[in-house]
Amino acid sequence: MTVSLSFDLVKGDAVLSYRDSCLATTDRVADLLARMTLAEKVGQCMQLDAQGDLDDLVTRQNVGSLLHIPPDRMARAIELAAATRLGIPLLLADDCIHGHSFWPGATIFGTQLAVACSWRPENARRMARITAVEATSTGFKWTFSPVLCIARDLRWGRVDETFGEDPYLIGELASAMVAGYQGSELRDETSMLATAKHFAGYSETQGGRDASEADITRRKLLSWFTPPFERVAREGAGTFMLGYQAIDGQPITVNRWLLGDVLRGEWGYRGVLVTDWDNVGRMVWEQKVCADYTEAAARAMNAGNDMTMTTPQFYDGAQEAVRKGLLSESTLDAAVGRILACKFELGLFENPGGPDLERQKAVIGCEEHRQTNLEIARDSLVLLRNDGTLPLTASSGTVAVIGPNADAAATQLGDWAGGSGQCSWLGPDYVPENVVTVLDGVRQVASAHGWQVTHATGCSIATMTGSWGVGEDGQPIYPSITPVPADEDELAEAVAAASSADVVVLVLGDNVFLTGEGRSTATLELQGGQLALVRRIVGLGKPVVVVLINGKPLVLPTELANTSALVEAFNPGDVGGQAIAELLFGDIEPCGRLPISFPVHSGQQPTYYNQIRGQHGNRYADLTQEPAFAFGQGLTYSRVEYTDLRLEAGTVRKDGSVRATVSVANTGARTATETVQWYVRDLVTSVTWADKELKGFEKVTLSPGESVDVTLDLPVSDCTIVDADGVRVVEQGDFEVLVGPDSRDASLLDARFAVVA
Repeated sequence: MTVSLSFDLVKGDAVLSYRDSCLATTDRVADLLARMTLAEKVGQCMQLDAQGDLDDLVTRQNVGSLLHIPPDRMARAIELAAATRLGIPLLLADDCIHGHSFWPGATIFGTQLAVACSWRPENARRMARITAVEATSTGFKWTFSPVLCIARDLRWGRVDETFGEDPYLIGELASAMVAGYQGSELRDETSMLATAKHFAGYSETQGGRDASEADITRRKLLSWFTPPFERVAREGAGTFMLGYQAIDGQPITVNRWLLGDVLRGEWGYRGVLVTDWDNVGRMVWEQKVCADYTEAAARAMNAGNDMTMTTPQFYDGAQEAVRKGLLSESTLDAAVGRILACKFELGLFENPGGPDLERQKAVIGCEEHRQTNLEIARDSLVLLRNDGTLPLTASSGTVAVIGPNADAAATQLGDWAGGSGQCSWLGPDYVPENVVTVLDGVRQVASAHGWQVTHATGCSIATMTGSWGVGEDGQPIYPSITPVPADEDELAEAVAAASSADVVVLVLGDNVFLTGEGRSTATLELQGGQLALVRRIVGLGKPVVVVLINGKPLVLPTELANTSALVEAFNPGDVGGQAIAELLFGDIEPCGRLPISFPVHSGQQPTYYNQIRGQHGNRYADLTQEPAFAFGQGLTYSRVEYTDLRLEAGTVRKDGSVRATVSVANTGARTATETVQWYVRDLVTSVTWADKELKGFEKVTLSPGESVDVTLDLPVSDCTIVDADGVRVVEQGDFEVLVGPDSRDASLLDARFAVVA
């Protein structure tokens, strides 16, 4: 049952106004702030890992938030907070990134990158809503999701956490996800605070190395990296988390222009800013821009941060900063006030939350949630190549399911899930029991179609030596990742299975050791014994269907060009194997589209579609910039044609709208779900700009022979650039509307219009 604690409204002869839920939040905050000591205020600005001494964390330091708290300690922590002098409740947080993934039996969805392949904001909303329902039943009211970073350098380890490479698509999906987490009212027992992260430009780091210096100008930041954040800030995302990186020598943690002038100023954001893990401490021990924790605490608070994550030294440092005059108590009060307002709006003073065992039984991994997860996984599969082998429609046959990811539950879940090792109380090797792998799914679906299934692993990918930890100096220790070389016995077993099969399903990719925070890679090629396995299997001359289970786009060997079909699944979640099997046997139609481009070579980075125009910018001496697969690409089992693009008017005022219509027809024999993609090109700009940008999309399902008209109504105010002064403007002149099935020029119809004053 829910932890239930009662509070008196009266202490002595004085009414405790902050306990009166009938008062306005501003009045309650003011009353409580007036009662707090300096130490209590500083404590509220701290979030610490719950693995430490709870009595020390809650009773002595008065921490405002705990994260990663095990279930057997949660009720105790809540009780300790209630027993403090003012009884300020804790804000309990966990990394519920794509499901309440660190809870046994919970629903684990595909990663953000996988769900982005569906191009359905409603899927992002449904994923977040179910996650909130399940996570709040266990006592958590704050999640560090969604990620709004733009993935451009694919060597970066956290590509899987993003929605891909396009700011518009990211904004659509992130907005829906925030709405799913926070629900219609934060006080609802199933609502939890969303976190827009990592603000901003965190993904644009040198060499793709996680958390290093970001080579990015203010104008570039405002052009493409901040727009998704601006959208969710204005729509009410409860919290923002800062990136680890520095820009132009200044850590984001102390970037007053970005946090103050832009976020708090221009956008009017009033939510809570939280640092990422030990950002304040990193300014002392890693970036070395602060001499001590007193200076670091003062600079972070003065820049606009509210809550400091996992920097224990902040407690003494911030108090000393106030005593020395480096930090004014009014600045501290403003931060504490925003944190308290958040707690009041969540209703924590009336109900501090905690585990609700009855709700857990009803919602954790329930059939309704699992079915929704399956629907999202089906939407998210991308068919990239097919010579007609798929779907497998024969009434019988033998399929050999081969490869290191054919039966790899942890890899299928991806980072921030059971096998990724970030949850200490579950243990580093924990993997949920209810995962349907590709092998499981094929066995289940193939039997219904009269097919037999054989299996061989064939090879391994990579292994981890050592573990995450903390050294004697108090700083992180990172494990080393080593590719596993090919094994002749495993290869021979795979060749034998493939030789006796009618079709081979070859499941390749990466694993959880090669993706995630702190796991950027210098190479994008298939690791371990996979290339040797590919050569042996392809060399047999059998029909080979390749399924990729991976955290980010990979450079695929040329041998795969000789295979029959290619399906991209990324990390599809705990029922992803069933969805993949249904796709292979034609029980569902492929409808996913890539939210990110695939390179031909790792040295080709970056390969995102909306490149800036420039002299000689489209090729190397030995390779063009054309990707292996482009943003927006994906096939159906049918044929879809675009014709008759027309504009309502050829000239539009700056305060007007562009109305464009295109005819889309299914000329094939199967039902097709098409993603109609609309782009805009500003033909002449006062500064260099992207060649084209996504401005809208619509999913349409067409029966064989069916044709529909699809219309875009685009405000001219959305056709902006950021000029040389850093101001977002619409410039007069000629533009093109482009529409088609993906971002490649050869796939798009175009029509010109002019913008006038």
